[in-house]
Amino acid sequence: MLLRGSVHRDDRGCFYEAWREGNSAAAGIPAFVQDNVSLSHRNVIRGIHVQYPRPQGKLIHVVSGQVWDVCVDLRRGSPTFRQWLGIMLEEADGRQIYLPPGVAHGFSVLSNTAAVSYKCTDYYEPAGEVTIRWNDPSLAIEWSVPEPMLSVKDRNAPLLAEIAVERLPVYGEQR
Repeated sequence: MLLRGSVHRDDRGCFYEAWREGNSAAAGIPAFVQDNVSLSHRNVIRGIHVQYPRPQGKLIHVVSGQVWDVCVDLRRGSPTFRQWLGIMLEEADGRQIYLPPGVAHGFSVLSNTAAVSYKCTDYYEPAGEVTIRWNDPSLAIEWSVPEPMLSVKDRNAPLLAEIAVERLPVYGEQR
C-alpha cells in the first residue's frame, strides 16, 4: 500500500508528518510496536527478509537519501505469491509504503548514503527471520546496483526454492 503525506516546503527545507495513528488505523494498518532505522552507503543491498511465525507489517519511509525499495509476497496461498514490486523512495517526498505481515522486504541504496525508517507491527525475533538470496533467479529482482555491498547473511542466504514451505508465512493467517 503506497501512502503519501503532505510535504510543506519553504526556503529552510521541508516538513512532513511521517506517521499519525489515526491515519494508519483508517487505512487498516495495525498498531506499531517497534521503530527501526538503518543507515547505509551507496550500492548496499539489505534483504530480502521476512519473519515467521510472527510476521511483521512494516511502514517504510526514507529519512535521507534515495533507495529502490523492494517487497516480495512470500505468503503461502496469496494470489501474488512470489511476485515482487519495486518503488523509488526518496527523502522528503512524503511517500511511504506499507507491507502487510508476511511480505518480505529489501532495498538498494542509490544515493551516497541513506537512512531508512520502518515501523513494525510485531517485535523482531532472530529465530523467526527468513532470508532469501537477494539475486534469486526465480524472482529476477532488478536492484539497480551494479556491484552490491552485502552482509554475509544476505550474500549466503538460500534461494526461495531451498526454503521449507513451512518456514513461509500464510496468506490471511491471523495471530
